[in-house]
Amino acid sequence: MAADEGKFTFLSKAPADTLRLGEKIGLLAKPGDVVLLSGNLGAGKTCLTQGIARGIEATQPVQSPTFVLVREIEGRLPLYHIDLYRLSGLAEIENLGLDDYFNGSGLTVVEWADKGMELLPKDYLAVKIEILEKDGRLFEIIASGTRYRVMLEKLVTKC
Repeated sequence: MAADEGKFTFLSKAPADTLRLGEKIGLLAKPGDVVLLSGNLGAGKTCLTQGIARGIEATQPVQSPTFVLVREIEGRLPLYHIDLYRLSGLAEIENLGLDDYFNGSGLTVVEWADKGMELLPKDYLAVKIEILEKDGRLFEIIASGTRYRVMLEKLVTKC
């Protein structure tokens, strides 16, 4: 793991590491926070979200929202789990009414966020996941905006 201004890298060697990273993000989450996830199929986006759900003390299990697009999960604060994978363009993404979630009282986690960056908030915590050849995952966490820089600094101290 390494830290840089506004950026942090984390090496996960197993799903348990990914869950712990997500849990730490969830513990730091506040209402209105937005976490944007990107990475190939099987990279660990949903696993990370499951950890985030632990951190907000979710009362329901987290499953991939691919077929329903948005799942709302109750916890210390609501978790809005959004998946843009099946959407084919910005018009479809725009029709989801995502602003209601971004401006809501919960934490919004968007999988496949790279498909709709033009429509997403300018301030966020982005997590890019790369599958490594030797069964690991490299997480690059990028803070955009003051709130998320503070969040990232706290995350670095917890990892």
